[in-house]
Amino acid sequence: MVLVGILVTIHEFGHFIVARMCKVHVQRFSIGMGPVFYKRNDKYGTEFALSAIPLGGYVSMITNKLIELEPEIKQNLTEEQIKNTFDSKPKWQRASIMFAGPLANFLLSIFIFTAIFLNTPDPQTVPVINNLSEETRNYTSEQILKLDDQILKINNVDIRDAKDFNLELLSYAGYSGPLTLEILRSSENESNLVEIFVTDFLPTSESQNDPLEYLGIGIDYKMKPYIGSVISGGAADIGLLKANDKILSIADTEVTYAEDIRSVVSMYPNSNLVFKVERNSEILYLPVTIGSSIRDGKEVGVLGVSFGTSRSFLQSLNKGVYETYNLSLKTLQFVGKMISGNMGTENLSGPIGIAQMAGNTAQAGFLPFMYLMALLSISLAVLNLLPIPVLDGGQLTLLGIEALRGKPLPEKVENLIYSGGVVLVLMLMIFAIFNDVSRFL
Repeated sequence: MVLVGILVTIHEFGHFIVARMCKVHVQRFSIGMGPVFYKRNDKYGTEFALSAIPLGGYVSMITNKLIELEPEIKQNLTEEQIKNTFDSKPKWQRASIMFAGPLANFLLSIFIFTAIFLNTPDPQTVPVINNLSEETRNYTSEQILKLDDQILKINNVDIRDAKDFNLELLSYAGYSGPLTLEILRSSENESNLVEIFVTDFLPTSESQNDPLEYLGIGIDYKMKPYIGSVISGGAADIGLLKANDKILSIADTEVTYAEDIRSVVSMYPNSNLVFKVERNSEILYLPVTIGSSIRDGKEVGVLGVSFGTSRSFLQSLNKGVYETYNLSLKTLQFVGKMISGNMGTENLSGPIGIAQMAGNTAQAGFLPFMYLMALLSISLAVLNLLPIPVLDGGQLTLLGIEALRGKPLPEKVENLIYSGGVVLVLMLMIFAIFNDVSRFL
């Protein structure tokens, strides 16, 4: 619940900071909901409050309608503040204020992803087929999939790990037509395209839990032979191997994956082997004297490296932006598939489910917890942009209608729309909580 509160507070801070930039008077910025137990005013007359229920927060801006309903408010406002109400501002400023909340959540996710990618090596993994069902063999055309094929892309989208694979397959739930896989075989230098024709793909919640199994493909995620770091004073360091080197072969034995390096090195303790290495597009041949250690009572060779590649700040930022964009798009697609019935609504989680996920990821470590925080921040941003009246997206939609009509909708119509929006949001919350509870029953 605290995690949700942080994300909502950041969301509301986005609204607040842009409202202040547009000179709209903010009456209160509350962290939490319900009764206020601490408050303090700043020099602009905004009350910053801590409220009793640590679930989100809110920004209360002065509007003409509020002044009409509660005229006594004017006694505590300056002429400048009364003049700068929210609804007195141009449409582009009002739209900017409403969009600023989701934007703050998008920016938070970019920041978190960038920090994660900057502080962790790129594992340089590739999905490799280790099993094919008879069904998969039957519904491929022209070219066929084979064991040990590397899957590079699905319908032109890069696939690097299990998350990428499952998200991309889930985005085709209910789809009928070709799935185009770009594959690479170790015996070939160029990639090939294989089309798999599917009908009503992933039709049930059970199949959506394991899209690869439904597709009939088994996958190993293998690391490419890039050196991530070199242990100081180890065999690789003495042999002048460096981080980001790609090992192509060892003693004339071709290397395809990082596990091939381990297999070859382990067989040659205290031996001098020539490594063929690609470094900055240059091919080098480096003699390396392999070290040794005792494992299970047997002497084995050791190299003294980890695998993967380091990322620069710009590479991490670029990947952080892409990850935020891709997950936002997938979230929107999944919401659409829930509405159309192509994806099970039991995937919708409420506060109990989120709290459980947060607890599990917190136990897994700091980075998984931060990754979950970025995912939830994206979800909050995307869901708030849906055209439901009480949400930011609904208010942006009403602003668009106002721009087209040249005037706002009649007050009765707006009230009716907002009431419907409140009912819809409450129904979604109740349904999500019901899903949470049913998982424990």
